[in-house]
Amino acid sequence: AYMVASGVPRRNGDEHAKEIANLALTLSAITPTIDVPHNPNLRLKSRIGIHTGATTAGVIGSKMPRYCLFGDTVNVASRMQSTGKALKIQITPETKIFLDNHGGFVCEHRGQVEVKGKGQMDTFWLTSSE
Repeated sequence: AYMVASGVPRRNGDEHAKEIANLALTLSAITPTIDVPHNPNLRLKSRIGIHTGATTAGVIGSKMPRYCLFGDTVNVASRMQSTGKALKIQITPETKIFLDNHGGFVCEHRGQVEVKGKGQMDTFWLTSSE
């Protein structure tokens, strides 16, 4: 699993949702074309989750320092990924608002999903860019 963030450590206004959405769409298009070396009949299947919100960040460790992100936004993004489906990009209403305001993205309403620690959440599939 990988986590990607936009707008940290350098803020980028309202561009973060657009940047992450474009990255997610690109990764979703590329991953099915990658062969699994030990079984050429298998293809990689990504499952991507996106959430928008505030986070706390810092460098942790001295021998092998890592830039880490903490907070509810990180947890919700992780839950969007874990409750998603293969070859799909699941987003929260907060992310959808930013994408709708920016324009150029197509989303489908997925409906209510049970999210650990949050209960029922309304979610969307990010399907394409226009």
